[in-house]
Amino acid sequence: MKDTNKHQGLRNQLAKILEDKGIIDKKVLEAIKKIPRHLFLNSSFEDFAYQDKAFPIGAGQTISQPYTVAFQSQLLEVKKDQKILEIGTGSGYQTAVLCLLGAKVYSIERQNELFKTTSILLPKLGIRPKHLSFGDGYKGLPSHAPFDSIIVTAGAPIIPQPLMAQLKIGGKLVIPLGEKDQIMTMLIRKNETQFEKHEFGDFKFVPLLENKN
Repeated sequence: MKDTNKHQGLRNQLAKILEDKGIIDKKVLEAIKKIPRHLFLNSSFEDFAYQDKAFPIGAGQTISQPYTVAFQSQLLEVKKDQKILEIGTGSGYQTAVLCLLGAKVYSIERQNELFKTTSILLPKLGIRPKHLSFGDGYKGLPSHAPFDSIIVTAGAPIIPQPLMAQLKIGGKLVIPLGEKDQIMTMLIRKNETQFEKHEFGDFKFVPLLENKN
């Protein structure tokens, strides 16, 4: 598991690309510069690691485009020690970004193959989420709720009600909403029953799958 000066140079270039695209959160850009994204891909695909593109990682899933990871992370405005629920651990790259931003990350993955791989990889890289679990992201993690923020890393046709219920008052839920293409959507919980909705344009994600036993 090598991380070289060349890799660091490529990360710096990637951060500059993301900044040029409108990512202004310096802490998010610093996390992008620090995390060895090539180690989250099969080594034969290393050349693709620092392009601003999504890439297949197995089990029909992808490692999200770096811009998308940075954009969702920026929307959350992560503060140190916030409890963040991530729906869709995937490769663990977004998880790693949130950890470097200082969050206490609770993450769910429904593909067992990815869950096992990521559970081994993250500690090897010195990245320690608070809790990784294998299960149905639609249900959230009620036993660990409430959360300061919730991030969904797959396209959902609707906002799962359990996730809304597990959000603290004042908390943010960032979710790509839609069937084929998605609109990046943020809900801010105003009180027990009211949520303020914001939309941030079109994105493309793999679908959020439900009913994992």
